[in-house]
Amino acid sequence: MPALTAYLIFYLYPMLSTFLYSFTDWTGYRKTIQFVGLQNYIDLLKDDEVSIGIKNSVIYALAMTILQNLLALPLAVLLNRRLKTRNLLRTVFFAPAVLSPMVVGYLWGYLMSATDHGFLNQMLAEFGMNKVNWLGDPKLALYSIIFTQVWQWTGYAMVIYLANLQGISRELYESSGIDGANGWQKFWHITLPMLIPSITFNTIMSMIGGLKVFDVIFVMTNGGPGHSTETIVMTLISKGITQAQYGYGSAFAVVFSLLIMVIVFFQLRVLKRWEDKLF
Repeated sequence: MPALTAYLIFYLYPMLSTFLYSFTDWTGYRKTIQFVGLQNYIDLLKDDEVSIGIKNSVIYALAMTILQNLLALPLAVLLNRRLKTRNLLRTVFFAPAVLSPMVVGYLWGYLMSATDHGFLNQMLAEFGMNKVNWLGDPKLALYSIIFTQVWQWTGYAMVIYLANLQGISRELYESSGIDGANGWQKFWHITLPMLIPSITFNTIMSMIGGLKVFDVIFVMTNGGPGHSTETIVMTLISKGITQAQYGYGSAFAVVFSLLIMVIVFFQLRVLKRWEDKLF
């Protein structure tokens, strides 16, 4: 009963309220709330800032999902071997995931600074190269942030893969070796199919986390320069809370939730088909 009560109060009621308010002009300042039908949803389709936020979030989420897992999987396979320093290396790669995204944002904001104290630009200057405005260039800022987050979260995905790898029976590899399978064949026909659960988990969580990103971008660029790094959540907060357009913001939240569900649904379908082909 306590768990059900908490679920009803803190999840179901807010979710239903958001859906109902999305059809109103609620601002929080007027006593009367008028029903406006689908007007908020129609306005969303015409809002350029919303389109930019969705585009940036999708780019960020796709890049994070692909890069993070492409790096974490071979790293996990490597650190699953009997290396003398594997425990130290596991700690080194996982350590950034322990840090708060806010801390990571401030750290990399300092390292990528375009001023004289920026470490990366100091390194470029040492090699006679021009400074790069990592976070001030609209064409570069979003990808600079993606780099910092791949650095932070690759170790987390690596640990998930490691846990899965350690559950694979060694007898499978020994039997395939007797049958003459080489290292690549063992990886493709044994390791990869057995990693399907962790691959599904990591890719789904990377995609959802990427679409919901806010804190690190808020710290590093606050959505700038211009709107080049503004994401869905930042636009939602700006429209719905800062500008007190609660009805409009509620409609945006509903669309955002549906977008995540659709993307994850198709992602699961693709992973399921891939799993069927492997097996």
